[in-house]
Amino acid sequence: MKVSARNQFKGVVSEVRPGSVYTEVLVRLQGGDTLVATVTKESAESLAIQAGKEVIAMIKAPHVIIVTDFGGYRISARNQLQGTVTQVKLGAINSEVDIELKGGETVAATVTNESVEALDLRQGQPVTAVFKAGSVILAVAG
Repeated sequence: MKVSARNQFKGVVSEVRPGSVYTEVLVRLQGGDTLVATVTKESAESLAIQAGKEVIAMIKAPHVIIVTDFGGYRISARNQLQGTVTQVKLGAINSEVDIELKGGETVAATVTNESVEALDLRQGQPVTAVFKAGSVILAVAG
C-alpha cells in the first residue's frame, strides 16, 4: 500500500467502543504505546474492526502538534505520545521533526520554522506528539 501519510504504525486493536455514530478504536502499537482512533460506525463495520485485528494507523505529519511543556494544562486531544526529537530537517517555510517514541517507533511532524525556533526544537529534546483521534486513519489487509 502506498499512501501520502508519513506516519504509518502497525498495531493490534485492543478495544472497540461503539457509539451511535462513531466508534472509538484503541490500537496497541508494536512498541507498547496506544493510539486512539475515531471512525464512523459504518467504517468500523465495513473494516470488520474487532479486538485482536491487525491494523495500520496512519496520521499525516501536519496533523501532529509538538508540545514541549503543557504548563499545567490538559488538552482534549486523546493521542499524547511522549518521545525524544531525533532530527529536525529545516525547509524554506516548514520543518520536519522526527520524534522517537519510547517503544522505538518514529512520529514525523511538520511544523513551521517559527515553531522550531519558538520551541527551541533540537535533537535529544523530550517532547510530546499530540493529535486528535479523528486524525487517525485505519487500514486493514484484505
